[in-house]
Amino acid sequence: MANQSRRKFMRNSVMGLAALPFGAGILSKTAFAQELPRLDPSNSTAQALNYVEVASDASDHPAYEEGELCSNCMFFNAENEGCQLFPQNSVEPDGWCQSWTAQG
Repeated sequence: MANQSRRKFMRNSVMGLAALPFGAGILSKTAFAQELPRLDPSNSTAQALNYVEVASDASDHPAYEEGELCSNCMFFNAENEGCQLFPQNSVEPDGWCQSWTAQG
């Protein structure tokens, strides 16, 4: 009987340890998502892509069309307001850059 309890304990321990990286991955993504600093429009990459925090400020840019916002771009991640083009930062959902691409 003690052998069975020990076996059950070992099996559960191994399963718990195996699941640990998945749980840590989820927690770290959540924590990271909450800590993304807002992209500074004066950042060199932001400037290269003509990023603005208010889309209408780009109305004189030839690539801009009304209604294009970071929030409806395929590169935008609504969970953390992140952008694949600026992976270390969050972006203003009402912003815009010349790489705007419709969600597919």
